[in-house]
Amino acid sequence: MTVQRYLENRRFWEVLIAAGFVLVSLFANVGVVWIEFARGSGDWNRWIPWILELTSHVGLAVVIPIVIWFDGRFPIRADTWRTSALAHALFSVVASLIHVLIMYGSRVLLYRLYSPDSRYHWANWGQQFGYEYLKDFRTYMLILLIVYLYRFIILRLQGEAGYVGDDDENSTPISDRFLVKKLGREFLVRVNDIEWIESAGNYVNLHVRNRVYPLRDTMTSISEKLAAQGFQRVHRSAIVNLDQVAEIVAYESGDGEARLRTDATVPVSRRFRKELRERLG
Repeated sequence: MTVQRYLENRRFWEVLIAAGFVLVSLFANVGVVWIEFARGSGDWNRWIPWILELTSHVGLAVVIPIVIWFDGRFPIRADTWRTSALAHALFSVVASLIHVLIMYGSRVLLYRLYSPDSRYHWANWGQQFGYEYLKDFRTYMLILLIVYLYRFIILRLQGEAGYVGDDDENSTPISDRFLVKKLGREFLVRVNDIEWIESAGNYVNLHVRNRVYPLRDTMTSISEKLAAQGFQRVHRSAIVNLDQVAEIVAYESGDGEARLRTDATVPVSRRFRKELRERLG
């Protein structure tokens, strides 16, 4: 599978990777708990390790996208790492609470279902939550580490775009080319070849001939820089190359979509639709 083929279905593969991570962790932890129970004296129910770990990992599956969402709002970068680190440290308590509530509630329910005579109960919630939080904090940091390592690898394989010349990064207008660095190689992408641009967290994605190159910039900034070169903001998360627009379709809600010559469709909000029509003449 090529990198581009992977990126075309990136969300599917990312969900699959996350699910695989949760399942591997589940079976590994069940094995550990099984061994610990087996070492103890007396009889023990074989379903208990599965309930303990299954409920914990259901909570983990819920927490993973929440952590990724929060990281999108407070990314850890060189210029804001102190603020972001503090935000993540505080949010780890919230994430742990979500995980614990799902885990505890599920265990109470399953204990009653599988063994009416048994009851799952924490005698000291404060002490038990403190213990669970220490484990959850470690898991929280592991999730962030994996996410940032994954993004680093994807950027290196995909190729990351940058402005030509550091002195031009904050100037308007910009150069008519972007510099793309990919696996130790560098090549230029013409601005006119960009079909549309979409928001992607701390980056904007440049769509060029069925390829996508991330550029570290904001939608507002790049919209201002490219306005003079035939680009128009059409949505809070999208900018189009006016030369690539083949048709504008209006919805009854007032929003719409721009259909490009490449058959791609880009959302158009009512806020920008009038200005788009005026610029298209």
